[in-house]
Amino acid sequence: MGDVNQKLDLPSAPNAPHFAVQLSATRRGARLARLLTERQLDDWGVPSEGAVQVVAELAANAVLHGRVPGRDFRLALRLLPGGALRVEVTDARGDRVPCLPGPASDEAEAGRGLRIVAAYADRWGVREGPAPSKTVWAELPPGRGRPPGLDGEPEGRARGRQSPEKGEHSAEKCHQRAH
Repeated sequence: MGDVNQKLDLPSAPNAPHFAVQLSATRRGARLARLLTERQLDDWGVPSEGAVQVVAELAANAVLHGRVPGRDFRLALRLLPGGALRVEVTDARGDRVPCLPGPASDEAEAGRGLRIVAAYADRWGVREGPAPSKTVWAELPPGRGRPPGLDGEPEGRARGRQSPEKGEHSAEKCHQRAH
């Protein structure tokens, strides 16, 4: 609970549809985040496949890598002007900033989560603080139901074409910081 309860500074438009919920940092909480996302996007009439995958990965990361006993994680969804969807997951471990790992082998059982997020999102990154929390965010373009290459869109699209909001780090910057 603690600092994760703070107000999230999401890009906003007057009366923009938004949803936020605090969930237990457990496998059950991560599953509920995915189910609530699916239900909320259905209520908004927005395709949910890509967003559900992104939420599943970010919530699982919050539970596996961002968990502090007795602290929850927070899920926020917001429709942005133009129809893009912003997903944010805030956890209590600001000292553990996620970065894209090196290439995952076909046999690896872990290490694909952020690659899945990057495949669905136009851009994603991390907003640090206030201590001890961090927010991992992703923005999905309107109608994104499948990652590039599966829905007729060419693979290898440029990510992070827009600069991050103030106080945020793009995925590219995070990757550079890891080296």
